[in-house]
Amino acid sequence: MTDPTLSAVPDAFAAMRVPNFRKYIIALFILTLAIQIQGTVVGWQIYDLTRDPLALGLVGLAEAIPAISLSLVAGHVADAHDRRRIALMALVVLVVCSVALWVLSHPSPLGRRLVASDRVHAIYAVIVVSGLARAFLQPARQALSAELVPRHLFSNSITWRSGCWQMAAVLGPALGGALYAIGGTQMGYAVDVLFMTVSAFVLLAVRHRSPVRAVSEEPILQSITGGLRFVFAEPILLSALTLDLFSVLFGGATALLPVFAAEILHAGPGALGLLRAAPAAGAVVSSIALTRWPPFARTGPNLLMAVAGFGVCTIAFGLSTSLPVSVALLAFAGAFDMVSVVIRSVMLQGRTPEALLGRVSAVNQIFIGSSNEIGSFESGLTARWWGAVASVVVGGCATLVVVASVAWRVPALRALRQIKTERAH
Repeated sequence: MTDPTLSAVPDAFAAMRVPNFRKYIIALFILTLAIQIQGTVVGWQIYDLTRDPLALGLVGLAEAIPAISLSLVAGHVADAHDRRRIALMALVVLVVCSVALWVLSHPSPLGRRLVASDRVHAIYAVIVVSGLARAFLQPARQALSAELVPRHLFSNSITWRSGCWQMAAVLGPALGGALYAIGGTQMGYAVDVLFMTVSAFVLLAVRHRSPVRAVSEEPILQSITGGLRFVFAEPILLSALTLDLFSVLFGGATALLPVFAAEILHAGPGALGLLRAAPAAGAVVSSIALTRWPPFARTGPNLLMAVAGFGVCTIAFGLSTSLPVSVALLAFAGAFDMVSVVIRSVMLQGRTPEALLGRVSAVNQIFIGSSNEIGSFESGLTARWWGAVASVVVGGCATLVVVASVAWRVPALRALRQIKTERAH
């Protein structure tokens, strides 16, 4: 007799029926809106003050350096202490940073005394502090999400977490561009402060404490590097992370979008918001499709094709001079990137022991999260040398070279079909 549970339709809202996880998702959504608004306003403000694409790249570098430097330590802290409390403390620091950006843009006595160069340096300083906070926020927040749901709902929770993040990433840049166009930096940063504060209060409402873990007797340095050892012991996981690392490093064009909006597409802040939102819009559509057609029947080939598609779209975007075409190409790039994100998340987090979640999330942050900021610096530097168009096109070509190299050097990834999603003990 057939087991009736095998034919039952899965509950797409299963993870959202858990109250603490539902609050977590709301906090994540509002926080992501705030971060995207801030990124859009900061990018346009910096370019308006400097007219230098390298200055845009330095914004990413200012955040990436502290994030990379402290990621492993932050992962160790997330595995040793209450993850909700760590995330809250980091979020409070982000609120203070948002307030500082608002003060720097406000026509107060301090704001009037700052010349353009001093204002830019002050913004960089705030971004550095923000990078320190996000270094601790990311591993604690990601590991916390896995604690809030039963293990059998883990894959469903990843879908909701990624989908809500992407939806906020669609709305945030568009909202940031609109706020900048209507009320300038002051209005943009004011809404950023409001959303950051609301996110902190919603996360505070999550009634959860991380489980008590056995005190580890391993040396502190060995504990800090535990996530690295885990990842490097898994060649396929390492190759997947490396593939995304270099594709984002070379293929990202986000940092140069203010240049494209102003000088190539001849548009304004509203168009910048559309351009920044387009990749996330494509990712949302892709995530909906992936719930019906999961990419795990041919996991390795699908991952390689997704990153290659991302590179092709990046090249085409660099060559486009039409705003609608550019928005569409960025949306397709986001759709391909979402396939890569889903595959990597299931491969990495689905097999990570609970006690290592913070440290492995920190490694993922080093490989993927910080590569966005370093990629922004790379894009800004090459744009200063060759121009924005050449920078993006060369970056897209480099992404295709990386895909070909990984496919050739790691045949096990090419041959990978089904993957297991049960978390290791």
